[in-house]
Amino acid sequence: MNVEKIQEGHIFLIDKPLDWTSFDVVNKIRWNIRKAYNLKKIKVGHAGTLDPKATGLLLVCTGKWTKRIDEYQAQEKTYTGTIKLGATTPTYDLESDEDQTFPIDHITNEKILEATQQFVGEIQQFPPMHSAIKVDGKRLYELAREGQEIERKSRTITIQDFKITRIDLPYVDFEVNCSKGTYIRSLAYDFGKALNSGGYLTALRRTKIGEFDVLNAENLAFEQSYFEKENN
Repeated sequence: MNVEKIQEGHIFLIDKPLDWTSFDVVNKIRWNIRKAYNLKKIKVGHAGTLDPKATGLLLVCTGKWTKRIDEYQAQEKTYTGTIKLGATTPTYDLESDEDQTFPIDHITNEKILEATQQFVGEIQQFPPMHSAIKVDGKRLYELAREGQEIERKSRTITIQDFKITRIDLPYVDFEVNCSKGTYIRSLAYDFGKALNSGGYLTALRRTKIGEFDVLNAENLAFEQSYFEKENN
């Protein structure tokens, strides 16, 4: 791939590693492109944040294709993951320690399968306090780190499908197809509440964004050799 194509616009399908932020990936790719092609500036952006504790498909656009980011973000997404029932964490995932525990003796396989139906279709969802949404110019996660808990407005989202793929209490594996703006962490938290218990994510992986599939993504070590390969 020549430098003109990179500048004109290209989309990288990246399999984001665990504990990397989406911006970490963008910054690393930008640095590698600038070094490989001797560029002072290049537009690079991602089409949909993945939390640090999530892995999977991240679309990274360069050049003029960054103008298509909103188009890619609007597409339906598919996730797989694991919910631990019987406890919660402040971040709704493994980024923080458990803060509350709840009984799970009353939870049966049948109740778990029934509970999924409450979340299929158009529903209202509250974003987590530990999210990048801005309120009065400040991101929610910044307020959360200061110990503040503020009222959040619910959002209308659509969940096309919510399948349970394995039950081994307290862990439940799932697959979800959903619209833009869905917080799977909030889904895990709300799912626990629907079962009169608690719940949080212990694993999350994005497998699809529209027609893009993680099976076609690069499992990069984010080394310059990747871009040297693209030049060949």
